[in-house]
Amino acid sequence: QVQFAESGGGLAQPGSSLRLSCVASGSYWSESFFSTFSMGWYLQAPGKQRELVATITSIGTMTYADSVKGRFTISRDNAKKTVYMHMNSLRPEDTGNYYCNTVPSQGPFWGQGTQVTVSS
Repeated sequence: QVQFAESGGGLAQPGSSLRLSCVASGSYWSESFFSTFSMGWYLQAPGKQRELVATITSIGTMTYADSVKGRFTISRDNAKKTVYMHMNSLRPEDTGNYYCNTVPSQGPFWGQGTQVTVSS
């Protein structure tokens, strides 16, 4: 298995927080191999194209889309082959399916994503 597995989504009220997780499981992904990749979280909002919202490089440099800057934090734990995204001050426009993948993304690695719905 080469796909990433996302979790942690759900229904959240505006202003609340969620933490998403993404695990690289299967024999394809060793810790050392995983650690060499820049990783990102991508959002596919309803009716829109999938967009990259947060990136963390192999050396831990983080970048964010303007829409989430100051509210979302991406992190990684290479020993667990896991990428996280802490989402604070959630807004209705954060609603969508969140995926993780390498940056740039690679087709075979797309998983099912995790749905986040922000609504009162």
